[in-house]
Amino acid sequence: MEALLQSFRRGRKHQQMHHLIMSVDGYDTKEKAEELVGKKVTWKSDSGKEIVGEIKAPHGSNGCVRAIFERGLPGQAIATKVKVE
Repeated sequence: MEALLQSFRRGRKHQQMHHLIMSVDGYDTKEKAEELVGKKVTWKSDSGKEIVGEIKAPHGSNGCVRAIFERGLPGQAIATKVKVE
């Protein structure tokens, strides 16, 4: 299954580079998004490096989820696809 990286988790003045908000196809409510908590997420760069994370919580009421990655992702990762296992 694939998900789309939408943005970093952020506040008014700071953004968390390890935390990303993503939307998964077919998950459009908070209740459905809670089923994804605990699943692994993998982002692959153009050079072939893989950065692994885990879905920790739903984000909002429209089916988005929050994932925490082991390393911070670059800005080029926004609007790219990740693999959810």
